[in-house]
Amino acid sequence: MNCPICNQSDTKVLDSRTNSSGNAVRRRRECNGCGHRFTTYERAEQPVMYIIKKDGRREKFNRDKLARGIAKACEKRPISANSIETIVEEIEDGISNMIKREIKSELLGRFILDKLKKLDPVAYLRFASVYLDFKDVNSFKEEVEALLESGEDE
Repeated sequence: MNCPICNQSDTKVLDSRTNSSGNAVRRRRECNGCGHRFTTYERAEQPVMYIIKKDGRREKFNRDKLARGIAKACEKRPISANSIETIVEEIEDGISNMIKREIKSELLGRFILDKLKKLDPVAYLRFASVYLDFKDVNSFKEEVEALLESGEDE
């Protein structure tokens, strides 16, 4: 593994542990050249999963795109990077355990909304405002009222 700072290949592993779902190994490494410490993840290669978009196009599942979308919804909220990573892992595990190798984007969006609703109501509303494509302020207001009625805002 090359150091991301000096690109030297001489690095040592300081610590290894599996993630919470057991599907990846997290390794803390240190460069023997410059002393920089960094983290790497080792995952088993999964079969390619496809997302079926609303217009019928098929797109390869992209874990990084999923993580960026969730992180954007959680921006400036008191949510740890660990919590975001856990949600990404749970969603990725959930869809990779499906028998079919395709999932509709609507279903993926619902998985994400369910996780965010339990984590943080503001992050949920941010994601919902893009995913549910509110047409006007009233549809947004209805979603806020439904969230308040469900008691998920506490």
